[in-house]
Amino acid sequence: MDNNAILGPVATLALWSMIMWVWMYATRIPAMQRAKIDAAKLVGGTGKGLDDLLPAEVQWKAHNYNHLMEQPTVFYAVALALAIGGMGGGLNAQLAWAYVALRIVHSLVQATVNRVMWRFGIFALASLALIALCVHAFIGFVLH
Repeated sequence: MDNNAILGPVATLALWSMIMWVWMYATRIPAMQRAKIDAAKLVGGTGKGLDDLLPAEVQWKAHNYNHLMEQPTVFYAVALALAIGGMGGGLNAQLAWAYVALRIVHSLVQATVNRVMWRFGIFALASLALIALCVHAFIGFVLH
């Protein structure tokens, strides 16, 4: 069993996060120009401050990028721990791929149609895969 197999999903989700970053700015910068927002004159604030100034469809990409900086941090930590601990293959690698695939689908839904119940269902399934990885790590490192 390849105990480093779980690193494939880690690299994939990291790359996907950068793809969402590019998509966010590829849509946000032109929208800011159309809205006559001079970024050079902006002081303080957050990207959330643009919610009232830019079309929702533009901000959906930014919201998703922010989401990819939240729960996936737990995924990265547990996946790396499993790999280092020699438990990154088999079922754990499959769960990691499931988590990553579901997060990519979640991104595509949020960035395009943004149906909240669809997003929630996908997020819940991804969270179940992440919970299973966390439980496996706990069993392997704490109870073993």
